[in-house]
Amino acid sequence: MVIVTYERDAAEQLASLPASIKRRIAAIVVRLAHWPAVSGVKPLRGSLAGHYRIRTGDYRVQFRVEGEEVIIERAGHRDGFYED
Repeated sequence: MVIVTYERDAAEQLASLPASIKRRIAAIVVRLAHWPAVSGVKPLRGSLAGHYRIRTGDYRVQFRVEGEEVIIERAGHRDGFYED
């Protein structure tokens, strides 16, 4: 198992989501603790190479892996999720 942590921006984004979505993302965090045996993960490409995303319905969680740590970078609705 690995340690799952949140960047400050991700924690703020998660706090602003509806309660039902927070519960679904909490379930994803439990699954991510079993990295790399997690289904449904897609590696990102282009400028986001080295990062991953996992989805739950119309919501996405973007993360990266550093050693024995999974760092959640973003969480939000798919509309405009990958735009900066």
